[in-house]
Parts: sequence; C-alpha cells; structure tokens
Amino acid sequence: MRGRLLRATLAAASAAALLAVAAAAAGGTGNDGPRDPSGGSGPAKNVILVIGDGMGASEITIARNYAAGAGGRLTLDTLPLTGQMTTYSVEESEPDTPDYDPDSAATGTAWSTGEKTSDGRISTTPLTDEDLTTILELAQRRAMPTGDVSTAELTDATPASPVSHVASRTCQGPEDMAECPQDEKSAGGPGSIAEQSIDHEVDVLLGGGRQRYEQFIDAGPDAGKTVIEAAEDKGYDVVFDTAGLESVQPGQKALGLFTPGNMSVDWTGLPATNPPSGPQRCDEGQRPADEPSLAQMTAKAIELLDTSAGRRGFFLQVESASIDKRDHAAEPCEQTGELINLDEAVKVALDFARSSRDTLVIVTADHAHTSQIVERDSEPPGASSILVTDEGAEMMVTYGTAPIGASQQHTGVTVPVGASGPRARSVVGLIDQTDIFDIIKAALRL
Repeated sequence: MRGRLLRATLAAASAAALLAVAAAAAGGTGNDGPRDPSGGSGPAKNVILVIGDGMGASEITIARNYAAGAGGRLTLDTLPLTGQMTTYSVEESEPDTPDYDPDSAATGTAWSTGEKTSDGRISTTPLTDEDLTTILELAQRRAMPTGDVSTAELTDATPASPVSHVASRTCQGPEDMAECPQDEKSAGGPGSIAEQSIDHEVDVLLGGGRQRYEQFIDAGPDAGKTVIEAAEDKGYDVVFDTAGLESVQPGQKALGLFTPGNMSVDWTGLPATNPPSGPQRCDEGQRPADEPSLAQMTAKAIELLDTSAGRRGFFLQVESASIDKRDHAAEPCEQTGELINLDEAVKVALDFARSSRDTLVIVTADHAHTSQIVERDSEPPGASSILVTDEGAEMMVTYGTAPIGASQQHTGVTVPVGASGPRARSVVGLIDQTDIFDIIKAALRL
C-alpha cells in the first residue's frame, strides 16, 4: 500500500515538474511556482537546505527500492538539477593535507562557512581555532529570520555547524565543556553549542537534545539559569511535544525540544547479522505520537519563518540525522525509514517552493556511509539483512566497514546533490561541499 501511494504521489510530482518546465519554455510562469525550476542566475528570496546525514547513493537506492520500487522515484529524485559533491576534510596538524573520510562536524562546517576544517571542529579553523562566519550568521546580518531543524540533538554536529563555534563537537551543553575550556563562558568564551544557539537568537530551533538545554550556565548575564530558562528570557516559546509545536504562533521565536537525546526513529526491524537476518518487512509508524515528524517540523518552521520574513526571505537548514546513526548500528529498516522521512520533508519544501517564488531548495548529504546492496545468494563477511520490498522482491543489504557489533564507519565517496530554484544549476557536475556556502551566499546576495 505504501509503495502504491508513494508511486502515485511521485507521478503527480513528476507531472507537475514537467508542466513547470514546459511553461518556462513557453515563456509562461503561472502563479504557483518559479518561472524556471533551474532558477537561472537571479537572486533567491528563501533558501531551504535539506541534509540527509550519511545519505550516500547506496542509502538512497535502498530506500527507493524498498518503498518506491526499482523503477520508481522518491521525491528527492524529482529535483530538476543534480550533481555530485566531494566531502573530504583536512588534518588538524597539517591543514593542507586532506582527510578523505570526514565526520559530520567538518562537513557541516564546510557548507556552513565555505572553509575546510578538521574532524570534530564546529565552524572553527584547524590549529588556530579561529571562528568562521557561517551562512546563517550572514543571513542574520541581513535581518533574515533563520531556522535549524534536526531529528538529532540540536547540539549534534550537523545542526550545530551553522549556529555555533567550538573546538570540539562534544561541547554540547554548559556541563559538557571538557574538550573546549577556552570556549567556556567563565573563560570569556561564547559557551557551549546549546548556549550559542540561544545567544545567536536563531528564530526556530526544533529537534531533540533537551538534556543539553536543561544544564546550568556557569557565567555571564544568565549565570545560574538553565539554557531553557535563558531562552525563555529571550522570548522563546519553549515546547516539548507535537501539540506544543502546533500551538506556536507566528511572530514568536520557537525552541522545540522533543526528546532528551536524539528523536525516535519511525521504522524498526531486525538488525543486520551474520548469517543474514530476515527476510523481513519493516515495522512502520513506530514514532511516538507526541514527537513530531521531520515533515511536521519542517512545515512548522517554514510557516513561522515565512510569516516573519516579509520581503527579506529566510534561511532554513533541515536534517534527517538517523540515516547515519542507524547505518552505524547496521539497522537497515531504521535507516531506510529515516530516509523516507527526509523524503517527506523534501516534499514539504518543494510544495512551499511551488507556491512561493524564488525559493532555492538544496538536498544533499554530509558524507556517505557503509550499507551496500549485494546479491541475494552471496555470503558477505559483514553483517547483512534481507529486506522484502514493496514489490515483493528480496534485497540483501550488507555492512562491512567495521567488525560485526562495532560501529560501522563513514565512507569517503562523493555524495549526490540536487536543487530546484534560483542558482540550482550551480550544483550540476562535480562540486565540493564548500561550494554550497558560495551558492547560497550568491543566491541570497549576502
């Protein structure tokens, strides 16, 4: 049933995209979308950047095969302009030397600042630990409202990158600063990732990580308060569940903290093992009702930011985090469900872009990951699982970048990137992750 619904939805989306292209060729525009999905070289009003953490070509293919069929298409497959992107980071002690297999801190820094850094750093330089200006900060200088949405803790590496500057991604809350003593507020620094996200007054912050915001600030005007209390003092409407999110009104800054740690996955199933687990169908719809989906958070963030933006436009980053986290754990159902959730958020973004002209939507990944599709009758040495797709076929997924039971590792291959809207054609061909910063900066004329 899910596969049939997906295919029907995607057929409609594809038809709409073809009509838009035809209208552009004829010189028409219509009132429900941009003149040209490639956007030309003109400016953008809004930018929505969607990140699938660990979403390499393999993870996309697994999800497509399972939910849409081998000949089907996901929503992200309908983006009109596509390319490939390199993701390497650099070595801390030798910044001119590439590190071919990056982590999410270095990759998040790359698109957020246009600069390479070493693994573990959040928008700071290797060796010298200097702060790097982020695209979100540039947008704020133009008085544009900004947002940051993730299914991870909001202080995790990807959502942290546009909103903070610390020497180590581990410095998530004011009580987690062992690796960043120079960044502590008591040492004259900007504080932890949680503190900086609030001090920067990012308009919409939605995700997990309540445990970091419940910690106490050690110095400065908010000393003795929790980060949540400091946020409330700064005018944030702090909410903790789906109903609370729905209640946030336009004109309010929103801090949504829906879980103590990472948000719950939507699909579950058997983990990969050796010999392979399965054949199995995934158990869908497992996310608790009081936790909003990524699509719901994306829709609410767009509503709040668009209402506040006026003629200025807005910048929004959205991340589906547990494609990566469940890939590390060799859990194919969980990672696939999180990619489908990302795809639903992409649909929300593209639907908005069709109704609001001059919106640039970019969809990509921070890095690739380990899962691979192999022959059903093969005997791979790693952990594997056999999934029964919506087409009724069996698909073997295997993990082999770490010993069975250990955390599977990222891979250093290029990742897909797609876009729609102004400057979308800039992603075509082979680009580097740092180019995303330049594309957004040029599109918004920052």
